[in-house]
Amino acid sequence: MPRSCRFVLFLLALIHLLPVYSARADYYAEPADLVDRAAVVYRGFINDPNMTWFQNNVDRAKGIFIVPQMLRGGFIIGGSGGRGVLVGQDTNTARWSSPAFYSMGSVSLGFQIGADSSEIILLIMTDRGLNAMLSTDYKIGADVAVAAGPIGASAKAQSADILAFGRSQGIFGGVSIEGAAITPLNDWNRRYYGKPVQVFDILIKQKVNNAHADRLRQLLPKAKPNAQPIGR
Repeated sequence: MPRSCRFVLFLLALIHLLPVYSARADYYAEPADLVDRAAVVYRGFINDPNMTWFQNNVDRAKGIFIVPQMLRGGFIIGGSGGRGVLVGQDTNTARWSSPAFYSMGSVSLGFQIGADSSEIILLIMTDRGLNAMLSTDYKIGADVAVAAGPIGASAKAQSADILAFGRSQGIFGGVSIEGAAITPLNDWNRRYYGKPVQVFDILIKQKVNNAHADRLRQLLPKAKPNAQPIGR
């Protein structure tokens, strides 16, 4: 077989295998570990002086999706993947749900050398954005408006269904997540709650609870009186 053909086959194999690797990489041994780390990451965002807009508007969110470790790396082919927890807010009672577990991953082509790790928080600002996250397999930006979250004290309000914030090596910034795949981790939800449970029952109906998540939920904001929704 000519060398050029072997090289092409090698690249095709990498393209096929990388999404599987990203989706299966086990960054946390147990669901409880992921919840604990999510609480640490959220506290870091809420306490940072550069995140004034985030701090002033996170209470308006319909949901908060926290990915403590989004890994990206590779040569020629760049892939990304991570696991996260999503909590939903009942706007009638301002009560936050227990977490639902998801994977987040995407693949891009290009000449990228090296690897990095980022902390990601998505603020789900509208019912449409939250409903999209409830689907069994959702690609961000397919049916909803997504924007990079505003950073800094002078940042202006954004009109979007989902706002994306990120931190890498201690530096905060808006991130682009268009096309990233979000998939519920049904096995992790079952392990955490001790029985099969759907994300709708966790986030919207709030039928299940795990006291272990109280540490994270206590960090989350209470809705402000007469707060107006942002976006659509």
